[in-house]
Amino acid sequence: MKVLVTGGSGFIGSHVVDRLIRDEIETVIVDNLSGASGSFYTNPSAKLYIYDIQDESLDAVFAREKPDVVIHLAAQIDVSESQRNPLFDANVNIFGTLNVLRLCVTHHVHKIVYASSAAVYGNPEYLSIDEIHPLKPESCYGVSKSVPESYIRQFARMHGLKYTILRLANVYGPRQSSHGEAGVVSVFLDRMKIGKGLVIYGDGEQTRDFVYVEDVAEAFVAAARADERVDNQTMNISCGVATSINTLVGMIGDITDWKVPTTYEQARAGDILHSYLNNTKAHEWMNWSPAHALSLGLEKTIAARLTVKKAVGN
Repeated sequence: MKVLVTGGSGFIGSHVVDRLIRDEIETVIVDNLSGASGSFYTNPSAKLYIYDIQDESLDAVFAREKPDVVIHLAAQIDVSESQRNPLFDANVNIFGTLNVLRLCVTHHVHKIVYASSAAVYGNPEYLSIDEIHPLKPESCYGVSKSVPESYIRQFARMHGLKYTILRLANVYGPRQSSHGEAGVVSVFLDRMKIGKGLVIYGDGEQTRDFVYVEDVAEAFVAAARADERVDNQTMNISCGVATSINTLVGMIGDITDWKVPTTYEQARAGDILHSYLNNTKAHEWMNWSPAHALSLGLEKTIAARLTVKKAVGN
């Protein structure tokens, strides 16, 4: 099997590529190396093509490599940027995905695994959020991640392209930038590293579902390798646990032994108060469950990201 990973040098994509290589799966990366972090990691055992997913000349890569499966992770992931510049957001996330789908059909790709987002659900009507929850995105980013889901299903009906859609909770871990959809852990660690206090919007009791990036990579590889039972399915990838921002800050402080100065500011308009995803379907259909509790994932993230020193006087 040969797998082509769009966005394969970015945060999640690089971990997916590492996991594929570990399984000795031939892996090709397509990445334009222009993400928000400005830093990338490319596994030397993978072949890298520096292309934008909107580029029609990407056809040559598909023609040369003839992948069996495409894992589509390349995206515009900054929610604030999506609100400021919805046209750019749509061009990358919607029209870029359409170009990838076109190439999948043209070059007889067997299956696409698409990285969607919890943002497609919007403000939850009930918790935990399962896959049949209504899609009511609260941001342009949420819209631009949900629309490709419909195109993927349409291409499946029209052309027989197999797919698995994975809706991701708040992914964190090594190599994550401080920008984008769900970089709260990375933002906090970056501010601590340079000695700045943390800013929390609202009272800090808002909850999120944090899932470690290596567990997410396992899910993508499982979907790529799965038998036909997982074809044409949509699944949440999450820990299924609600964690408050205040609890998160406390856990980071305990691990680093730093007393973190924290200030609270007015909640931002449109911020969702509580959200966590039900991952039962992924467990039942792919035998996937997260291997990292938040405490373990934070320890590994901090070890990779920071030189932990006890703050003097704290």
